[in-house]
Amino acid sequence: MTKTIDVEIYGQRYAVNGEADESYVKQLADIVDKQMKQVAAGMRSATPAKLAVLAAFNLAHELMESERRFRQDEADADRRVASLMESIDQQMPSIFSR
Repeated sequence: MTKTIDVEIYGQRYAVNGEADESYVKQLADIVDKQMKQVAAGMRSATPAKLAVLAAFNLAHELMESERRFRQDEADADRRVASLMESIDQQMPSIFSR
């Protein structure tokens, strides 16, 4: 069921339409708001549109880094599993010879 959720981002109110949980939508808005405020703190003056683009750029960077770390962790786990399987295979003959 589509509903409207009011959020505030960088002093502006927005009506977000969708089916997502209200607390989730508000959490997303809070993340964007914090990111815009963080970007604004490092600049003397900027329009809200410019802050929004820079905040989106920072969030996209965080997403890409998270995805890179996930792929690396997944590859590391695959290597560990392969190593453990090899170790188990090496020990199997000794188990059966007892």
